[in-house]
Amino acid sequence: MDTVAVILNSPHRIGVQRLELSGPVEADVVVDVAFSGISSGTERLLWSGAMPDFPGMGYPLVPGYESVGRVVRAGPLSGRRAGESVFVAGARCFGAVRSLFGGTAARLVVPGPRAVPLPEGLGERGVLLALAATARHALAGGLPELIVGHGVLGRLLARMTVLAGGTPTVWERSARRLGGAQGYAVLHPDEDTCRDYGRIHEASGDADGLGDLIGRLRPQGEVVLAGFYAKPLSFAFAPAFLREARLRVSAEWKPEDLAAAVSLVASGRLSLDGLVTHRRDAADTADAYRTAFEDAACLKMVLDWRDAA
Repeated sequence: MDTVAVILNSPHRIGVQRLELSGPVEADVVVDVAFSGISSGTERLLWSGAMPDFPGMGYPLVPGYESVGRVVRAGPLSGRRAGESVFVAGARCFGAVRSLFGGTAARLVVPGPRAVPLPEGLGERGVLLALAATARHALAGGLPELIVGHGVLGRLLARMTVLAGGTPTVWERSARRLGGAQGYAVLHPDEDTCRDYGRIHEASGDADGLGDLIGRLRPQGEVVLAGFYAKPLSFAFAPAFLREARLRVSAEWKPEDLAAAVSLVASGRLSLDGLVTHRRDAADTADAYRTAFEDAACLKMVLDWRDAA
């Protein structure tokens, strides 16, 4: 059994290639992928060559952890059934080719528990569930008063905060991303005079702005690092000392975060509308990745695998 998959052979060298698939065992499912998303955080670093040392890092690799499709074969010990619509957060089924994180392919072989059932009709919006789970995990320590970045993660953080009764302010420097707010205010940082925030969630991935955020905290305030940062983070000690500032790193989401995100979407409480802005056929991979990383108007790029051979 084989498939076509996105391959990053080295930084900026990307294309679609046919690969052999590992044979499924009784606890596995085979998933035909309909759509996969391109991450503007980790995949940008893989594409540019800026990814810091990370377990499994190396080229060539199959990227991606935002895939939705349908189970076409379910092993008797998989816990799944053929025909289910599922979300898959990556796979390791390409033999000697590295998977970081291995979800961007037309067909995947994964253990049954990694194929998470989805509501029917969710379609391409299902690729956003990894970011919804990331947002939910970042909110575990409390609701933000300020969110930095109005990309997909920032918007999901804001939407979930509003659902929980919060009223966040969101910072965004790009004029092309100021619109689309749902129950919260979005403004350029230079327009915000507040220096009394109790909790700030940094969701832009900007490693250079930490010092300014600490200067915006009230005493014993907290900055939550919810992005992924390629460069070292630094800040002046005196402002942090005077505020007795706290820093928290929000790491990878857990299965319970994904389950909660799916439940919120299935119930209709959390909308994923307006977040997928660009689409390409899987054959147009090189253009899709450039657009995803270089066009500020692109919130989420989705690859369509339905016609992939």
